[in-house]
Amino acid sequence: MKKPIITLILGIAIGFAAMFVFNKFQSPAGSAATGSEESASKEKKPLYWVAPMDANYRRDKPGKSPMGMDLIPYYGDEGGGNDAGPGTIRINPDVVNNLGVRTTKSIRKPLHFEINTVGYVAYDEDKLVHVHSRIEGWIEQLFVKAVGDKVEKGQALYSIYSPSLVNAQEELLLALKRNNKVLINAAKDRLKSLQLPQSAINKLIKTRKVQQNITFFAPQGGFVDKLNIRQGFFVKPAMTLLSIGDIDNVWVEAEVIESQISHIYPNLPVSMQVDAIPTQSFNGKVDYIYPTLDAKKRTLKIRIKFANKDHSLKPNMFATIQIHHNEQQPLLLVPSEAVIRSGKASRVVLALGEGQFKSIEVKTGRKSDDYIEILSGLDEGEEVVTSAQFLLDSESSKTSDFKRMNHEEREISSATVNGTINSIMQDMRMVNISREAIEKWGRDAATLDFLVDDTVGMYGLKAGMKVMFTFEIREQGFVITSIMDMGEK
Repeated sequence: MKKPIITLILGIAIGFAAMFVFNKFQSPAGSAATGSEESASKEKKPLYWVAPMDANYRRDKPGKSPMGMDLIPYYGDEGGGNDAGPGTIRINPDVVNNLGVRTTKSIRKPLHFEINTVGYVAYDEDKLVHVHSRIEGWIEQLFVKAVGDKVEKGQALYSIYSPSLVNAQEELLLALKRNNKVLINAAKDRLKSLQLPQSAINKLIKTRKVQQNITFFAPQGGFVDKLNIRQGFFVKPAMTLLSIGDIDNVWVEAEVIESQISHIYPNLPVSMQVDAIPTQSFNGKVDYIYPTLDAKKRTLKIRIKFANKDHSLKPNMFATIQIHHNEQQPLLLVPSEAVIRSGKASRVVLALGEGQFKSIEVKTGRKSDDYIEILSGLDEGEEVVTSAQFLLDSESSKTSDFKRMNHEEREISSATVNGTINSIMQDMRMVNISREAIEKWGRDAATLDFLVDDTVGMYGLKAGMKVMFTFEIREQGFVITSIMDMGEK
């Protein structure tokens, strides 16, 4: 009898010892498991999962994108960083690298830019002369034969027979015969007014013989531009006999659009190329700005002067022109590729740090091949996106007000949360939603009425729809600034 009792006592003792050992060694593991569960419960839940290469592809659980890439969790604005207002987006660093996002800072420095236009080479009209006859008569001999002939100053152009010029010579001879100084001076003045060359007047006084045919000479050197007479023509004072143009200097008339007028002023340096001489560039300067704007084309004509000593530039040549403008004052500049230009406005995407980006509206000014002037909307030293900005702008623009936040705007509270639509009041632009808890505010789940901002469309919203929405606390209440159908849970 004693042996079974002893055996029972030993078994009970061994069991207690085993329980003690088990609890001693298993307790820490159990505590760790409990702590892990508590930390897991405190871990923030993603609002949704998004495709790395397509911000519009969103799901309420992990999975694959249409391109076969793992979906990335999006936690909303609770992930840290500064709240820059509606339209601020946050992107995982891996996605930023995959998209090839590059940024640079806005800088302030002088800007060299060009105004490009076209024009045509023309004669220097200050050196273009039209030859007229002040008498009626017949062209007895023509010494220039064709348009384009080169003439030198003082070269004979034509000889003419004119009865009135013969009579004027006879009056001078009569005055000389009478030795009447008054009549002599009057006869000389008349011959001069009829443009009789001084050499012909001197010959008349010397020989005392009337010349039937009088030769007229070129008033300047150049090239014959127009030739309206032939030998034997009867001419009158109203006729233009010929024109002579000097091309040692040439003009180019060009037009600039209305928005560029303020950047044009005399003596600006100009470069020009002509198709006839593609290997050479010509340098000139703005000579004159015409006072009148073309009402139909909304352009202003300018005149540019070029030296042309070798006569390589010919009138009526087509020319491409670059007007160089060196702005001496430092301007706020960003790279040209950073600006997104649309029909209504221009935008840049700000890099706010910690993976945050926002599209904002800017006002642009002058531009060069590399830089664009920013007149408003951006400060010196701010970081802007220079590549992949179109994807970022597309996502940000859905909810962005495109405005920079001032101190008052930073006080606006907003949150992104999931919920279920209970009812819709279209006339009041109001929806009733049962939302989930908002952890960052320490708010429990609740059912509330939300106003819908005028920028948000209500088409397609219906009762029972699972949505993710962003709302702000404004004076008029809770206002939804964006809302998205999340499908069935």
